[in-house]
Amino acid sequence: MEFHQGRLVDHIHLRVTDLAASKRFYTAALTALGFADAVTDAPGYFAADELWVDRAPGPVSQVHLAFQAQDCGAVERFFAAAIAAGGKDNGAPGERTYRPGYYAAFVLDPDGNNIEAVYHGPVRKSAESVVVSSLAP
Repeated sequence: MEFHQGRLVDHIHLRVTDLAASKRFYTAALTALGFADAVTDAPGYFAADELWVDRAPGPVSQVHLAFQAQDCGAVERFFAAAIAAGGKDNGAPGERTYRPGYYAAFVLDPDGNNIEAVYHGPVRKSAESVVVSSLAP
């Protein structure tokens, strides 16, 4: 079976109530998944790859967001780090019934977004990342 992914989502933008609390949460969670240097700061927001987070002037986001994990251990590290950084347990690490080999954990971030880390078992990816180069002069 083959899935073509990485074509639909350009970026994800979360609006949060406490930018500092969210930065602590996402930095800990992404570091546990091996993306320690993914989080970058800018005035009024922070970003990690295609994830952008800023303080909400109005309602906060309510989403389910799943990060890829390299193995079951990374899922477990994500769960522990996210809980330690202020997240709330929404499903401890373990295999799910969605399909064989789906190993995941779920944590609610400081604003109640359902954040998941998932390992799909051994897979072959067509590329490790997508490289986008601007053609504009």
